[in-house]
Amino acid sequence: MRDPRYDILFTPVQIGPVRTKNRFFQVPHCNGMGHAMPLAHAAMREVKAEGGWAVVSTEECEIHPTGDLTPYVEARLWDDRDIPALALMCDKVHAHGALAAVELTHNGPTASNLYSREVLIGPSHQPSKYGYPSQARAMTLKDIREYRRWHKEAALRAKRAGMDIIYVYAAHDLSLPMHFLQRRRNHRSDEYGGTLENRVRLLREVLQDTREAVGDKCAVALRFATDELLGPEGVELSEAHDIVGLLAELPDLWDVNLAAWYNDSVPSRFAPEGAQESFVSFVKKLTTKPVVGVGRFTSPDTMVSQIRRGVIDLIGAARPSIADPFLPRKIEEGRVDDIRECIGCNICVSGDMTISPIRCTQNPTMGEEWRKGWHPERLPPRRHASRVLVVGGGPAGLEAARALGQRGYDVSLAEARRELGGRVTREVRLPGLAEWARVRDWRVGQIGKLTNVSVYLDSVLSAQDVLDFGAEHVVLATGCHWRRDGFGRSNGMGIDCLAAHPSVFTLDDLMDGRLPSGNVAVFDDDGFYYASIAADLLHQHGCKVTYVTPEDSVAPWSVNTLDYRHIRKRMAKQGIDVQVSHSVAGFDGGVLMLENTWDGSRIEQACDAIVTVTARLPDDALYQSLLEREAEWTDTGIRSLRCIGDAEAPGLIAHAIYAGHRYARELEEPSTDEVAFKRHFHAAHPQDV
Repeated sequence: MRDPRYDILFTPVQIGPVRTKNRFFQVPHCNGMGHAMPLAHAAMREVKAEGGWAVVSTEECEIHPTGDLTPYVEARLWDDRDIPALALMCDKVHAHGALAAVELTHNGPTASNLYSREVLIGPSHQPSKYGYPSQARAMTLKDIREYRRWHKEAALRAKRAGMDIIYVYAAHDLSLPMHFLQRRRNHRSDEYGGTLENRVRLLREVLQDTREAVGDKCAVALRFATDELLGPEGVELSEAHDIVGLLAELPDLWDVNLAAWYNDSVPSRFAPEGAQESFVSFVKKLTTKPVVGVGRFTSPDTMVSQIRRGVIDLIGAARPSIADPFLPRKIEEGRVDDIRECIGCNICVSGDMTISPIRCTQNPTMGEEWRKGWHPERLPPRRHASRVLVVGGGPAGLEAARALGQRGYDVSLAEARRELGGRVTREVRLPGLAEWARVRDWRVGQIGKLTNVSVYLDSVLSAQDVLDFGAEHVVLATGCHWRRDGFGRSNGMGIDCLAAHPSVFTLDDLMDGRLPSGNVAVFDDDGFYYASIAADLLHQHGCKVTYVTPEDSVAPWSVNTLDYRHIRKRMAKQGIDVQVSHSVAGFDGGVLMLENTWDGSRIEQACDAIVTVTARLPDDALYQSLLEREAEWTDTGIRSLRCIGDAEAPGLIAHAIYAGHRYARELEEPSTDEVAFKRHFHAAHPQDV
């Protein structure tokens, strides 16, 4: 039964001509599938609707070739031929009683037009935002009229596709209406530039156009960024008050957030749940229309609090709906403890950034709903009454044991340490990663409800122990360890001076509580979050830290998870010295020699210790020992042996979770094709032949 404290979350909300069944609103979010993979996209959105979300939105939806976002794969409504792909999503979403919403956008100078080869357009002449060797030309009054026509026609197409809510987009520094608001982009001297009233004019006109076109049956939503945190160059909170006041009753719904995306979808390392409240709470005071806001909401108590205090009317979510598409239903059914809470790692964001289908650390089925037919709550029952031994209680082992248990197998999980979680338990002790413990805690909690899964801590198994155990299937998830010899992407032969030096530390040392002191260099040849967190930890420990990397930028892969800017700002605030484009050429315990990766020049600096963050090695000794004794498997009853997760190939926690889930799903299932997932194949449209 639902906790009555949460009843307010399940009251309907009227949005113009449409009505939601509850207050859970999956706001627009990118997914790396879009127009290129419409079947996969529709299936992913359908699962959200099935899970209880009252509104399920698309990602950005391009309205015209002059706003082409290639290489990024978003939705499209360039012409009528794009309608069927979005109609498919609408049908899937409507089947579960949810409303479908589309976020129409033209990205102006933040587009690329790499595919369409059209000239970029913007409020004024300006370079393209993302470094493309091109500029946007200033729009004429005719161009503005054309843009309004494109948007209106796209809204009508969306209506024909079956959309219930049509967005006008003025957020994230990714849409022409917002660009006209920004003083740094809008240098016009006509009726669309200068004063705030003039800069708001285009947004007002597009809202009016959209209401006129589709307002009889569709609600019109405005997605608006209240602050860009850029000072006078951007939209500021004080100005946002005036903008909301000018447009207060024009949209049917206000969807409010921060810009840019890295301020909106902030990694949990840099912002807690509900962090946007102070930037959006004013909106409801200025309009009678419902307001949806976001804040990586996972706690129903936080949700209820924001509604009752008049901050928002609808619980907006992107990342929490990815981590657990069934979050609303679990609250409604009184299963709050079963919510698979978002950890704020932003691996989901990396799918859009890398132009690949969306992925999630917590939810390994995300992006696989159509490709593999995976459902986040349902797994096929076991085919045989088999006993499975899982060795290793890290993320891969925990997920394998949990999913195997859900399938009905008799599972034994053996963990060498005295606590479960493996690398997750170790990493969450590092600065800013506490919420990542949810990866461990959710799985441990679910396993605790399964009577067919037994857990054995402090259990180091030898090959003989495994052979004597009597399990038909054995899966090894024994993890990995960090190298200290400097081997990595930039040093394929390692670094001789590091291999055996007593003042060389690894992340394993830091996580075990063995920290250096004095002048410490963190050598990053990994490129993601680890080295910056090591630098943060050492700074807090009182060390004078230098961050060194052969790359030309700090933590380059963190751009894909929106960490990069926050990492750089924190390093600057902490006074951490940064040496990019340098590798370690020598170290004697007192002096560090660095070599420029481009010209070979060398510099020296005082250094008492080095922390290497380069590469990892699998802890696969048990697996190798069992392979050597394969001849004994049949006599001991072993029918299969697998090595998964970091013990097979070290990677992200998301990779380990996926490996454990895939193993559990595929155990004893028939393999029908070498390509283990469905793909999209497109037939030519008659007009294009």
